[in-house]
Amino acid sequence: MSSFNFQKVRSDFPVLSQTVNGKPLRYMDNAASAQVPNLVIERGSEYLKKEHSNVHRGVHYLSQKATSAYEAAREKVRRFINAGEAKECIFVRGCTEGINLVASGYGRKFINEGDEIVISQMEHHSNIVPWQMIAEERGAKIRVIPMNQAGELILDEYENLLNEKTKMVAFSHISNALGTINPAKEMIETAHKFGIPVCIDGAQAVPHMRVDVRDLDADFYAFSGHKMFGPTGSGVIYGKKEWLEKMDPYQGGGSMIKTVTFEKTTYAGLPEKFEAGTPAIASQIGLGAAIDYLNSIDLDAAFEYEHELLAYATERLGAIEGVKLIGTAREKTSVVSFTVADIHPHDIGTILDQEGIAIRAGHHCAQPVMQFYDVPATARASLAFYNTKEEIDALADSVKKVIEVFS
Repeated sequence: MSSFNFQKVRSDFPVLSQTVNGKPLRYMDNAASAQVPNLVIERGSEYLKKEHSNVHRGVHYLSQKATSAYEAAREKVRRFINAGEAKECIFVRGCTEGINLVASGYGRKFINEGDEIVISQMEHHSNIVPWQMIAEERGAKIRVIPMNQAGELILDEYENLLNEKTKMVAFSHISNALGTINPAKEMIETAHKFGIPVCIDGAQAVPHMRVDVRDLDADFYAFSGHKMFGPTGSGVIYGKKEWLEKMDPYQGGGSMIKTVTFEKTTYAGLPEKFEAGTPAIASQIGLGAAIDYLNSIDLDAAFEYEHELLAYATERLGAIEGVKLIGTAREKTSVVSFTVADIHPHDIGTILDQEGIAIRAGHHCAQPVMQFYDVPATARASLAFYNTKEEIDALADSVKKVIEVFS
């Protein structure tokens, strides 16, 4: 039994104290966007009140203050994921932009006609579409790691896909649609035996487990601030320095240059080379504050508590006649996806909202997963360390009401 003090943590998130449709808000849509604690809200407000200015370009007081806070956030990211150097942590608007940066910057330099890119069957669209785009542009082929009915990747098939034509492996650390925790370290080791770099979508992993990019030996690792209790518009793509230095910039403009003439532009070093234009300064400073918040709580106890919630939600929902759980991997976290008889998930979500319960209903930007299970969509309850068993009880009771309404 976890010793985590969820009641104290809940008081840090002001949004959780409100009511919806006359009912207490029970927020279980954390895989889409987690809520934001007071510490992050206050830090963003402080920046806008006292520090707002552009970074890296001014000698005046406010610019220096903003630059110092912005780069301090980068160093917090470095420590949080144990990157070797802060300049390996490129600020982006979120995981999607990070993966696009790699697909473009790496793909246009190293992927050619006849080459292959390996992705998994459970990917979010943000780790499918960018690779499809670069494959079409470069004349390469996408190959897919299959999964089983439990929602686990078939690792023997994965290794069989790898060969001298494979130029990139890309997969999610944790599936947003299923909650499956993929064996990232093992899969990276397998790819590296063939000399193949790996790009990991870590958006769902960073909020729910400790991530050490050097222990994983990840070549690229992307994640979003808004899923780890920070602001939207913040995120990071970590890349090994040796890869980032070889890659061409994703975008051109201010800040990312060393010299510009009408004949030739030379690029700045890392990380500026990949951060064209005015960045989302307030959001990235807020991401640093979110890391401060996570460092202020007992993360190990929080993660243990989340696993207790997952087990409880799986038990409660799985016991309801007509409910089918989608994704039952042995190693998973925080996500319970389900269908209810022939009731459309959007109807489930609408009725739950009337009870003050916020879940996600749809394909979760993972249409190939829905096709694999032959469903149009699922209802998805995704949990964080501020959720409670009482909220899960309310969810289960409300699902029973949905069945009564449609029976």
